[in-house]
Amino acid sequence: MNAAVATSVFAVFMVATVALGLLALRGRGKGGGLAEWSVGGRSLGPVFIWVLMAGEGYTSFSYLGAAGWGYNYGAPVLYVVAYMSCGYAIGYVVGPMLWGYARRHGLVGITDMVAHRFGRPWLGAVVAVLATVFLLPYIQLQITGMGVVLSVISYGAVSLNWAYFAAFAVTTGFVVVSGLRGSAWVSVLKDVLVIVTLGFLALYVPLHYFDGYGPFLDRLVTEKSDWLTLPGHGGGGSGDGGGSGFGELWFISTTFLNSLTVVIFPTTVAGYLGARNADALRRNAMYLPAYNVLLFVPMLLGLAALFVVPGLAGAESNLALFKLVVDSLPAWAVGVIGVAAGLSSIVPMAIFMLVIGTMWGRSVLSLVPRLAERQKPAAQVVVVIAGSLALLLTYTAPNTLVRLSLISYEGMAQLLPMVLLALVWRRLTFRGAFSGLAVGVAVVCVLVFSGNDPVGGVNAGLVALAVNLAVALAVTFAGPRDADPRPDAEVLAHDPLGEDDGPDPLGEDDEPLAAARDARSASDSASDGASDHRV
Repeated sequence: MNAAVATSVFAVFMVATVALGLLALRGRGKGGGLAEWSVGGRSLGPVFIWVLMAGEGYTSFSYLGAAGWGYNYGAPVLYVVAYMSCGYAIGYVVGPMLWGYARRHGLVGITDMVAHRFGRPWLGAVVAVLATVFLLPYIQLQITGMGVVLSVISYGAVSLNWAYFAAFAVTTGFVVVSGLRGSAWVSVLKDVLVIVTLGFLALYVPLHYFDGYGPFLDRLVTEKSDWLTLPGHGGGGSGDGGGSGFGELWFISTTFLNSLTVVIFPTTVAGYLGARNADALRRNAMYLPAYNVLLFVPMLLGLAALFVVPGLAGAESNLALFKLVVDSLPAWAVGVIGVAAGLSSIVPMAIFMLVIGTMWGRSVLSLVPRLAERQKPAAQVVVVIAGSLALLLTYTAPNTLVRLSLISYEGMAQLLPMVLLALVWRRLTFRGAFSGLAVGVAVVCVLVFSGNDPVGGVNAGLVALAVNLAVALAVTFAGPRDADPRPDAEVLAHDPLGEDDGPDPLGEDDEPLAAARDARSASDSASDGASDHRV
């Protein structure tokens, strides 16, 4: 009976989620072209941008992985709050720059930006392939998270394997149909449920199991003091911190690396480009850190689970929060909390899959003449393929949620010189940026897959990025300058503060301008002509 009640609540909300995504497309014909599908027609207002970007930051990793790492190690998990808050501060500057650059040139993602900056369409295809490789673990993370939720709230009636498949099927169908706009609408529902359920659990769990915060914290300090300081409890690799890899150096280096990387993460950039204007991005950068307060709740509940459900090991630690929920709450409440966690998987997973589809449709498959004018359908096919690959990885290479997140960020960080430095420094040459990227990716792969992460307590991704940057600068200064006749205003990005937003180059009225600038933009503009700019 408990399983039937909880799963019924979950199923009803999943149906409502898909319906909400379809509702978001009202009045937009068949969903518009690639720009409407991938960046919401660049027409999302401050509220939708807020919930969309908050939704990217609050995923199943936060709901389950943060609790799991709190359970396993304790204090090191606070790096999540640190890097997200620092990333929002950096995004205050970077977000409007990327938004303005993409709008001026009719671009829809980082692969477009790289191709335009260096004047090489094939380079966008290379970046798309590389970014996909490092985004797949994050999609796997969300499939794992939603699968765990569905299996646990069904009280074991749904096996993990079937739960993983259900997570893949629901999200794939949702994103193919609704695109970025549908994700923004569903983010509103998700945020309401997340705030309500976590607020409830923050009060309920300490009172129910420990008679209040005082006894809980007293017991935590007395019995589990290792969890309250860096490097936290137990090991995690070689390095500083008395045999643990998660000491002060790891915390600082990971926070620094991730705060830089998150601003050029393809999904973050999708949120930037969906904004109606740059001011919406600046306001969100100021207000979004407040959302991070919620992250302390699953971390705290992970510590509470140490006393209630001891003995969870490895990937089982991801179950720490929901073990508490299933153990103490009625089935309907378990279902509602499961919905909040499930939507925390669906929204970011949808955005990740959408971004992969957009990158391939725009920068890879568009190079094939037969597909150049069918970028949106091609992108939707890629979404299904990417989701299927992530599902296969979930079955064959399971891992803890935090580990998957770290791998994605360490790999994606190697794009920083090519994507960000190149847009503000004209002197960086193609040879330098490409050489640095190749070396950086090679170094991070060797370190991660040989088990040498962290390196002497330092995040392996930061070590690889340092090598990447050194190679890029060395090749740039040692080699010839790029023979690019375009002026700086055409190549570099700047903050559009005080400028008139002007018409969207992908809009119907500006197709001739887009065609003059870039043949690929023209073909996409033709399919995107139906896009409008309503909220």
